[in-house]
Amino acid sequence: MENFKIISRSENDTAKLAQELASKLPRGTVIALYGDLGAGKTVFSRAFAKAIGVKETVSSPTYTIIQEYLLDDGGYFYHLDLYRIKNSRDALAFAVDEYLNDGNAYALVEWPERIEDILGADTLIININHLSDTEREISVGK
Repeated sequence: MENFKIISRSENDTAKLAQELASKLPRGTVIALYGDLGAGKTVFSRAFAKAIGVKETVSSPTYTIIQEYLLDDGGYFYHLDLYRIKNSRDALAFAVDEYLNDGNAYALVEWPERIEDILGADTLIININHLSDTEREISVGK
């Protein structure tokens, strides 16, 4: 996938990007989703999950760290929120590597800076940066 940037002017714009990426990415994809609190990571995560067939409401798993969603065809969507994790050693205690290496699943990681040293080279990197109250610059690349 080519690297690109967009300007999102609404939550709807962010959701559309997530849906578009969901239609193009294969199972086994790990998405590292960077952004400050309130940047729009949960908006992106919910739209991505819905686009791949998750029927439950997706919420940020800040306290549970990992949420698993079974897809209709037997695959999974793993939503990891590592805000409360200090480093990859702590993340490995939760078997995060198993989620990152599941070829029959999508793994979306919020706060991936905590585990950069164990993310694969093929991880899709998404950065959501505040430009204003309503605008975000979203960059996508490897």
